Amino acid sequence: MNLLEKALEGLYRLSEFLAALMGLFILLVILAQVAGRYLGFVVPSALEMAGFATAGLIFLGLAPTLRAGGHIQMRLLLRRLPPKTRRPLETFALGLGFLTTLYASVQTWLRVAESFRYGDLAPGLLPLPLWLPQSFLAVGLSIFALALLEAGLKTWKEGKEKEGKE
Repeated sequence: MNLLEKALEGLYRLSEFLAALMGLFILLVILAQVAGRYLGFVVPSALEMAGFATAGLIFLGLAPTLRAGGHIQMRLLLRRLPPKTRRPLETFALGLGFLTTLYASVQTWLRVAESFRYGDLAPGLLPLPLWLPQSFLAVGLSIFALALLEAGLKTWKEGKEKEGKE
């Protein structure tokens, strides 16, 4: 495993850890809400904070889920194709996914910068700066784009190696 692969693995682990922290945060917010109902206090903007954390959990979990093979893929279709057609189609699909995710990532980062520049705040009782939860989405999408690029390059490389052996 070279230095780049180790760095990417560390980045994916960090993303997975942050997604798990988001899940823990959601649990704590919900527990605070339940306890508050019994003890007579209200957790301000609990639903909003849990919603932001859910978005963070989903987007930060995209890359680790891809690496674990948890995303819906075209395996049924790909298995029926001959190997000479399978690799290029899979590489194309991963490349298209990478380009789409890269575009979404750039647009999300632009939205984060805009929210930061204008000082946008969440509309709930807690005036949370919107750039903060938006940045979790941008980070998650950026890491996912890297994971798609890595997967596409590995698939392309494996296809080239198999062509060389034939």
